[in-house]
Amino acid sequence: MAFQVTSSAAREIVAAAARSDAAGMALRVAARPTPDGLRYGMGFDAPAPDDQVLVFGELTVLLGAASREWLAGTVLDYVEIDPGRADFIFAEQELARPAAGGCPPTPCGGGGGCSRCGS
Repeated sequence: MAFQVTSSAAREIVAAAARSDAAGMALRVAARPTPDGLRYGMGFDAPAPDDQVLVFGELTVLLGAASREWLAGTVLDYVEIDPGRADFIFAEQELARPAAGGCPPTPCGGGGGCSRCGS
């Protein structure tokens, strides 16, 4: 599975670039393993020779060789975290697309881990 960016995330990134000196620049997305899981980063950058270049509407995304395997199957989304507060999240593709009823197609971790369904 390839790295994906939702339309809401792409819109917010393009808008953020327009508000800064980064209008028209590509977004570099990176990931690396840590003892606590994957650590993600992103920022506006120019392409490098070994980058994978992905286009999502008006947004160009750069994935460096060292991050590609860690980003495969990941979706970058922009969601409301708390009422009135939105932020970017990185999610596995199968968990990023809710099934009917708003719950992921696989359990969220069991034992009441999902705030929507309690699974």
